[in-house]
Amino acid sequence: MTDGPAPSTGAPATPATAAPRDGDTGARRAARPGADVRLVASDLDGTLLRPDGTVAPRTAAALADAEKAGLDVVFVTARPHRWLADLAAHVAGHGVAICANGASVVDVAGLRVLEQHGMGRDRVAAVAARLRAAWGADAVHLAVEGADGFAAERGFFSEHPVPDGSPRAERIEDVLPVVTLKLLLRATGRAQDADAFVADAQQAVGDLAHVTSSAAGALGEIAAPGVTKAATLAEWSARRGIAPAQVWAVGDAPNDLPMLRWAGRAFAVANAHPAVRAAADTVLPSNADDGVAVLLERAAAAARARSQRTSRPGSVVST
Repeated sequence: MTDGPAPSTGAPATPATAAPRDGDTGARRAARPGADVRLVASDLDGTLLRPDGTVAPRTAAALADAEKAGLDVVFVTARPHRWLADLAAHVAGHGVAICANGASVVDVAGLRVLEQHGMGRDRVAAVAARLRAAWGADAVHLAVEGADGFAAERGFFSEHPVPDGSPRAERIEDVLPVVTLKLLLRATGRAQDADAFVADAQQAVGDLAHVTSSAAGALGEIAAPGVTKAATLAEWSARRGIAPAQVWAVGDAPNDLPMLRWAGRAFAVANAHPAVRAAADTVLPSNADDGVAVLLERAAAAARARSQRTSRPGSVVST
């Protein structure tokens, strides 16, 4: 799956371990009680973070208590790892986050990329060529996130601060890293609705890449085929002996859907995209009302109840 160098640890995520077929979802969840939670996977922007991008005091306390209860809490985000510096204190003891929609696994304390599931230069160039052929060379504006930072075409507009010294060029092919974790797409004269924009972009690139979005507007986020939050979370969990049935996942945007379909229990915050709310088992309060804190408190209570059951003489708990 990875076009560039092999990941530094672990095997690349594969589509087979990611999300089940949609038709399997209901039966799969009906067979799982959901009380044996070991891991909570949470999106950040629009989900765990407040609308102003901060961590609410209640959520910070709930994260700390979840760790005390023996839970893993993993941030699973579209953000590149360079955006996580202010959140390091809130990651559970393992200190790991899944970033760039599953394209990297990051040691948050050192902002060090442990795994890459990205695209090599040839694939990125081919994706760019297809987009320009479909939409017009003057309409397409591209940028990339790699392990070493950000690079962009001069026509690409970023809503977020760009690190000083980030390379710029007329064509993205001239500033590509060895491995691109995420290719960002903006385009003039295209639909501004996020769902329509993503659908149009996916049609243009075909099977060369996977297109999704974590934003409300027309910003495409393009990854290698099969790379999703779900695929990388599935690999990370499996290596720790954590089954999908033991995972609670929460999100707000379409890029969270594969993760929610894979997890044993799916949650959405009240401000989530309609498709995300429809896919959830439970809708929580919004990110402005500490919805993820509510989830973490429930998970911690369930984990402590499980611990009490297993500590009783003669008790047997299946995993």
